[in-house]
Amino acid sequence: MMDDHQLLRYSRQILLPQFDVEGQEKLLNSRALIIGLGGLGSPAAMYLAAAGVGNLVLNDYDVVDLSNLQRQIAHSTENVGEAKTASARKTLERLNPDVRVTEITDRLDGSQLEEAVAQADVVLDCSDNFVTRFAVNTACVKNRTPLISGAVIRFEGQLAVFTPGIENSPCYNCLYANHGELAESCAQSGILAPLPGIIGSLQALEAIKVLTGVGETLRGRLLLFDALRMEWHQMILKRNPKCPTCGEPA
Repeated sequence: MMDDHQLLRYSRQILLPQFDVEGQEKLLNSRALIIGLGGLGSPAAMYLAAAGVGNLVLNDYDVVDLSNLQRQIAHSTENVGEAKTASARKTLERLNPDVRVTEITDRLDGSQLEEAVAQADVVLDCSDNFVTRFAVNTACVKNRTPLISGAVIRFEGQLAVFTPGIENSPCYNCLYANHGELAESCAQSGILAPLPGIIGSLQALEAIKVLTGVGETLRGRLLLFDALRMEWHQMILKRNPKCPTCGEPA
């Protein structure tokens, strides 16, 4: 049960009739796994902490670089050379000391990835490469853990929500075939500073909706954002019955 301090901190959310005290308590009892503490993971983690998600698990094996600071807002100049998980943890604890933060500084794969996903109520994929994205998707499908997937490059962003096992929901592999190709990186192609903030914030929003059951999520849809034209587009996603990850067994 929330104390007076928490009731005041989260009062503006609790005022929402669709959310109320019940929604806040669901957040406080939830566990979110955030993979990648860069441009997407920074705002996503910060908003989840501010909103009161009780347990945040941060996974990143990189350190803060000066070139990160243009868009990775969980880190500051004084954190250059520090592990991103440690830098982000300090930021989140300043935002909300009630949130319990766990750091994982190793590359998650195999049984470690499956265990981390199985323990989470929702996973936010904020990574920047296809290898990680497909591995995370496979673990989420196996454990039926909701996955909030975001991606950004140059002036373009995309967002999708995958809920394995619910209403014939597609998975990330239904959207993209796993051919092992490398994703474009911001270091190669560039990126405008606010763009990952927009998509990362939406990842946090969708995660909160998944955790509380409030509203309608992006399940079965792909949201595309063109920052140059300030245009949003939406595609309907259907489950591929022959998908090697979530399709029907042969």
